Amino acid sequence: MSTPTLSPSRKSVRRARTQKDQGRPGTQKSIALTVLMVAFMLYTVLPLVWLVINASKTQGELFDSFGLWFADTFALFTNIGDTLTYKDGIFIRWVGNTLIYVVIGAGGATLLATLAGYGLAKFKFPGRGAVFAVVLGAVAVPGTALAVPTFLMFSKMELTNTPWAVIIPSLISPFGLYLMWVFAVQAIPTEILEAARVDGAGELRTFFTISIRLLAPGIVTVLLFTTVATWNNYFLPLIMLSDPNWYPLTVGLNQWNAQAQGAGSQPIFNLVLTGSLLSIVPIVVAFLFLQRQWQSGLSAGSVKA
Repeated sequence: MSTPTLSPSRKSVRRARTQKDQGRPGTQKSIALTVLMVAFMLYTVLPLVWLVINASKTQGELFDSFGLWFADTFALFTNIGDTLTYKDGIFIRWVGNTLIYVVIGAGGATLLATLAGYGLAKFKFPGRGAVFAVVLGAVAVPGTALAVPTFLMFSKMELTNTPWAVIIPSLISPFGLYLMWVFAVQAIPTEILEAARVDGAGELRTFFTISIRLLAPGIVTVLLFTTVATWNNYFLPLIMLSDPNWYPLTVGLNQWNAQAQGAGSQPIFNLVLTGSLLSIVPIVVAFLFLQRQWQSGLSAGSVKA
């Protein structure tokens, strides 16, 4: 059975209408999105570019040269050496303190969030809805609102001005728990757990041999979030610690920046900028190294199979 064909004139009219209806709006939308993304990229990258450029200048050249271009003297490596040796290498100690807070605090928060999120997602028990409401409420509370009550509680326990005053609060991550909860619901089929139980595997063996592999993208995602939160933590260490030997990088660099104020000030803005540049390198490396797992972890739990 033959099908009717359109005349060339009608074909050309339909093609023209299709291009008019679909081509132009899509092109305009694409241009608008491109302009928006370029503006967002500049807004994001420009501070980093400024930091890299100005970290290569001496103290005097910071105020005598254009902020978005290099000075006559490239002093980046000199500034790095001065930063690492200033005041008997206190910057290196701050790096070590920050790594301790991140490894124990962020690592512990990820472990607790994984265990709790998995348990809440795959086990039914009385009060499960109440726990869900408490977790959501905890996510909505800003950390700065809890800083003062936490300080008073730790002061009563005589834990202030110790590393535990920063590590213990960092172990609690309501957002990480909620994220692992949502991810575990979709990532781990209940049928797999039931099959493992039928084969005689215990809950711990099932978790460490089966579930933890399926949860790997979510674990990496939570680990990145908690690592960044702990690495950038400023207000809590500021009120908890008074000994510079226990400062993290955030508080230590702010103390260097404060040296430019008051009588007899000794500004070292070049070292502050260089230290800031060095402090973001580990986070950038972590994101680049775990980028694929991070992107997978963000999306895998949000789409229902």
